[in-house]
Amino acid sequence: MTATGRIAAVVVTYNRRELLREALDAVMAQTRRPDLVVVVDNASDDGTGELLAERAGEVDLVALTHNTGGAGGFAAGIARALQRGADWVWLLDDDTVPTPTALAELAAVADPAALVASAVRWTDGRPHPMNTPRPKPGASAAERAAARALGCVPIRSASFVSVLVDARAIRESGLPIADYFLWNDDFEFTTRILRGRRGLLCPASVVIHKTRTFGSTDADPGERFFYEVRNKVWLFTRSPGLAPAERVLYAGSTVRRWAKTFIRSQDRATLRKGLAAGLVAGLRSGPRPNRQVLSRAGFPARPAARRTAPPTAGR
Repeated sequence: MTATGRIAAVVVTYNRRELLREALDAVMAQTRRPDLVVVVDNASDDGTGELLAERAGEVDLVALTHNTGGAGGFAAGIARALQRGADWVWLLDDDTVPTPTALAELAAVADPAALVASAVRWTDGRPHPMNTPRPKPGASAAERAAARALGCVPIRSASFVSVLVDARAIRESGLPIADYFLWNDDFEFTTRILRGRRGLLCPASVVIHKTRTFGSTDADPGERFFYEVRNKVWLFTRSPGLAPAERVLYAGSTVRRWAKTFIRSQDRATLRKGLAAGLVAGLRSGPRPNRQVLSRAGFPARPAARRTAPPTAGR
């Protein structure tokens, strides 16, 4: 069934003015245009502010005072969308260019799913390995058949590169965790949204993710490996998104991916440093509340969603 109600697109940007321009042009050219476009500027200093001033009539700007990363940006952007009465929220990176029917295709199969993800391709048309949604382990035959009837596949998680999320599920399960800064924030958020709810990959909805290189998440991250490790520790020890058996499954997958990263790296000393620091930071304390992180960046501190225990039955 088609998603009904008000759809808000949320785009988070940081120092990618020209990519943002292309992304916004594509969002505005959708056959089913969003009812609201929220752009979160993570304190860019490359002229992005001037670009957004030129488009003041098209976008609802959230200008943060310092860079809160993708995690903080999407937390603030989703909060604004909910405050503005969104029924569905379409999440996009600033280097994501949706094809003209991308949103229409998502909306056409969204209800009663809680989340629908687009097929993500790189600039040469290949599926982008960095943004492949994880299939749902143990999906029943009936669930697979229902998804197949819509031309879709059941999924357990997705990235923030083009997902349409039901605002009701966000209000029940909470916003992304701003203190993740970058990496695993989308995995944590979408697993939390999809625990006990239906998620779909919609291959008919296509977006282009214009990353500099074609690669997967096991590429050498250098110093950013700290965030990968710390956030995974937070996710596996503190997030309600995964059931116990899933924690074991995904923790094993994480260790294998880390091993591949070390094997391929030309600078293992940096990775070892990030691993040690990330483990200490992740085990020593959990993420700070969104209110604290976002208020320091100048975003209004009133909560737009509350976190509750995840539901146990699908919708």
